[in-house]
Formats: sequence, structure tokens, C-alpha cells
Amino acid sequence: MARARDLVKIYGEGDAQVNALAGVSAEFRRGELTAIMGPSGSGKSTFMHCMAALDTPTSGSVEIDGVEIAGLKDKALTRLRRDRIGFVFQSFNLVPTLTAEENITLPLDIAGAKLDKDWYERIIDTVGLRARLRHKPSELSGGQQQRVACARALVSRPAIVFADEPTGNLDSQASAEILSFLRRSVDEFGQTIVMVTHEPSAAAHADRVLFLADGRIVGELLEPTAATVLEQMAAHDPAQRVS
Repeated sequence: MARARDLVKIYGEGDAQVNALAGVSAEFRRGELTAIMGPSGSGKSTFMHCMAALDTPTSGSVEIDGVEIAGLKDKALTRLRRDRIGFVFQSFNLVPTLTAEENITLPLDIAGAKLDKDWYERIIDTVGLRARLRHKPSELSGGQQQRVACARALVSRPAIVFADEPTGNLDSQASAEILSFLRRSVDEFGQTIVMVTHEPSAAAHADRVLFLADGRIVGELLEPTAATVLEQMAAHDPAQRVS
């Protein structure tokens, strides 16, 4: 569904130069939830942004749903992001003047695309928001706002969803609800999701975990648990080790 080959991302020049990514290659398969973890400054957010066409790598290539991103003109890149990629952010990024329903359908409204009513109803039932659709973000809890954001990410049936710390601003109960929804969207809808997180309990919902350090992939864990994620984090990040 998505592939990165030898991604390099360099910021700055001379003494101020930072190698955020130092040759990262990875594949993300259809119907799989992948968590990306690593210490602060490891390059995980830069990697996601390059994969999601929100940033341009210095070198290397990214392919989304069979389309090579490099070389796409602005209009084609906009269409790719709009039609084939879904986004869930830590800060929700909802439009405050719109209702929950209007926020969910916003990508389709902007694109002038027709709403798949059956798909929409299925998403609404899955996120459990039917009674809150006419409420604005200020009238919703943090967990409800993030569920709106998740529904918005899925409404256009994207090839892949990128979630950047989707539970970072939520309490434990709301976090569990969001992670359960992301897991269900993979298991029931066949959705492909790539999630950046620093929480072992969140990563335990994934099919696999990729660990980054110093701009490189340094480990991979299949069928993770919170305990095995912690072990891997300690192995790759000295700050996590307990003497």
C-alpha cells in the first residue's frame, strides 16, 4: 500500500545541518496497523510527514497506492493527499464553526465528491457519534473530537491513514476508545494505518512496530505487547534503560 526507499531528509547547512532521516526504507501492507516509535529526535515524525506527502525528502522515494510521489505537480499531489491519504493529528484539527457531521464530510465537500451514504453510516456507528453529529467541537469532549477526526480521515475511503500521536491529548479511557476504533478499522474495513506514538500501550494495538533512532530503522517487532515494546525501547534508547 505504501513504500519508502532510502529516504534521506536533511535540514539546514554547514554546522547547523541535521540529518533527520539517514536512509530509511520500509513497506506498509494493506490491512495492517503499524506503529512507529523512537526517542525524541529519532526522525519518526519526519518519516511520517515524508510518507504522507506533507514534507519532501532530500533524496529517496515514496510510493502511495502505486503512485510515486516524487515529481508530482502541485495539483496531482493535492489530489493524492485529498483522495488517497487520511490524517489524524494529536490536536484534532477540527473547524470550530462546523458541526461534527460537517467536519466529517469536509474532505468530500472540498473535493466536490459524492458521499457514500452506506460507508458514512457504517463509520458513524463504529465511532459511536450518532447522537453528537449536530454538536460543534467546543461542545464535545477531547475523545469525541478525536473520534470526529478519525471518522473524517476515513470518510473518503483512503488507501492509507497516517495518525500522528492520536492519543497524545486524551485521558486513558478516551485513548482506549480511539485505539479500539483504529484497530477495528483495520480488522473490519481492511484499512491501512501508520501511527506515530510514544506510548507502549498504544503500540500494543498494532500488528507490528518499527523503531527509529538517529534517523534510521533500528528494529522491528511483530505482534507487540506493551511489555515487549518496553523491552525494545530500552534496547534502542539508553535513556529508557533501568540499571
